[in-house]
Amino acid sequence: MPVENMTVKSEYRESMKVWLNGKIMSYKDAKVPILLHPVQYGSGVFEGIRAYQKGKGTAIFRLDDHVQRFIRSAHIYSMDLGYTEKEIRNAIIDVVRRNGLSSCYIRPFAFINSDKIGLSTFGKPSSLFIAAVPFGSYFGDNKEKGIKCKISSWRRINSGILPVEAKASGNYINSIIASTEAKMSGFDEAIMISYNGYIAEGPGENIFLVKDSRLITPDTGSDILLGITRDSVIKIAEEIGLIVEQRQVHKEEVYTADEAFFTGTAAEITPIVNVDGIKVGSGSTGPVTKLISERFYKVVHGDDSVFSSWLTVVKLL
Repeated sequence: MPVENMTVKSEYRESMKVWLNGKIMSYKDAKVPILLHPVQYGSGVFEGIRAYQKGKGTAIFRLDDHVQRFIRSAHIYSMDLGYTEKEIRNAIIDVVRRNGLSSCYIRPFAFINSDKIGLSTFGKPSSLFIAAVPFGSYFGDNKEKGIKCKISSWRRINSGILPVEAKASGNYINSIIASTEAKMSGFDEAIMISYNGYIAEGPGENIFLVKDSRLITPDTGSDILLGITRDSVIKIAEEIGLIVEQRQVHKEEVYTADEAFFTGTAAEITPIVNVDGIKVGSGSTGPVTKLISERFYKVVHGDDSVFSSWLTVVKLL
C-alpha cells in the first residue's frame, strides 16, 4: 500500500541528513513545536521530486521545474521563502548527495514558523525544510498489474475555494478524504470529479485516458494541479507522434476508454484497469500505456537523449 512505501525505515532515519533554514542537520534534530501553525492549520507548501539511479550517480528529474512550481505555490500564499531559486536548487542537490542516495523521493517543504494561536499568516515568518528518502513504487505490487479506482463522492476543490495551482498542504485534506473513502470501499485509489461534474484527477495524481490511440487528459479548467509528470507525458506522447487532447472529460468516458493511467511524481505511470467495478478496456495494461511508460523510464534513467535536459546529475559522495 502507498503508506507503507512512504515510510522512512528506522535504520535510515538514524543517519538521515536534512536541510532546515540553510543548515544540514540530522533528521532527529529537525524539530518543531506541536502548536506550530502548519501542524494546526496546514499552512505550508511543498514539492515531491524523484531522483533515479544513473550510472554511478543519481539524476534528479525536472529539478528546475519543481523548484519553480514550489516558488509559485509560496507566492500564491504570500509566503516569503527567504531563499533564491538557485539556493533552493543547490540545497536539494546537497541533501541528495550527503545522504548518498542513488534513487529517492525528495520533499521540499515551506511552512509558517509560528506557534501563535490564530488563523492569519500575515507578517508571520516561514521556514524551509528539505529531506530525501529511499522510495519504491507508490502502489506497491499493484502497479505492475494495474489498480482499481473508485469515482469519489467528494468533489475536487476549485479555485473559488482554494488555489488549486498551489501545491499546498491544506489542499490535500480534500485528497485524503477521497482516498480514504476509496480504500474503505475496497479500491486502490480515488478519481475525483470537478465542481462542474467533469473528471479532475486522482488524490495525488493526474489522469489520462486512451481512446482510439489518442491521449485524453483533463484540461486546466478541470480544477487540476498542473503536474510535472503530466507535462512530461504530454511531451513524450507528442514526440512519439500521438495525438493529445486536453479538454473537459465526462465521467462515463473513463468507463468506455481503451486504457487509463495515472501520472505523478510518486505514482510515476500507473495503469488503471478497473473503475467502479467496470473493467477499463481489456482489464490489463494497454499497449499505449506500455509504450509511454517504457519511454518515460528510459528518460528518467538517462537512456534517452531527446529529453536529457530534464535530468540534473548528482555525483554522490
